[in-house]
Amino acid sequence: MVSLRMKRMGSKKRPFYRIVAVDSKSKRDGAYIELIGTYNPLSDEVKIDNEIALKWLKQGAQPSATVRNIFSKNGVMKEFHESKRN
Repeated sequence: MVSLRMKRMGSKKRPFYRIVAVDSKSKRDGAYIELIGTYNPLSDEVKIDNEIALKWLKQGAQPSATVRNIFSKNGVMKEFHESKRN
């Protein structure tokens, strides 16, 4: 099963995360299938490729709680639910 979660990057006390599609059995910082976007909690900067995120959601990938919140704030979940209705 594929899940959408965050991979920690950056140095000590300077976290930076990549939002990635990954096999649910792999490690948190292990290999990933595809890069979806980035999240910097220090500057609250988020960059998401909506097309890739929607592709994975439509294929049944399960986002983690944090990734779901980030997607909701950026309108990805709204697009996903609207596309399911049509």
